[in-house]
Amino acid sequence: MFDHISIGVRDVAASKRFYDAALRPLGFTCVSQSPGSLGYGVQAVAPQAVALWVNEAARPVPADERSGLHFCFAAPTRDSVGAFHAGALREGGSDNGGPGLRADYGENYYAAFVVDPDGYRLEAYCGAAA
Repeated sequence: MFDHISIGVRDVAASKRFYDAALRPLGFTCVSQSPGSLGYGVQAVAPQAVALWVNEAARPVPADERSGLHFCFAAPTRDSVGAFHAGALREGGSDNGGPGLRADYGENYYAAFVVDPDGYRLEAYCGAAA
């Protein structure tokens, strides 16, 4: 459905540390970088296949936990969900729900939730059985 998503951030250097740590366990890396702009994707697919752009912005969207906006990243394993969560917290994110099963969402819905330094709510999800 989407080719890519772009978000605006206040500090690209801080966002790079955060997104590198959070997304690496999920198999995503920074495949494009220029002053004020980072592009994350899967290196093995195609170096130019950026799915998430993180761009310095003069006026990033204000964080609003009641907006319902969040981004969910596919995780290959349950362990990678935990590593996503730990990496995000280590690099300035805040906890919004630790790794674990979410029975209300489905029998094998294993996820973790964090908030990035700019207030974007993020999730890593793995639907594989244990």
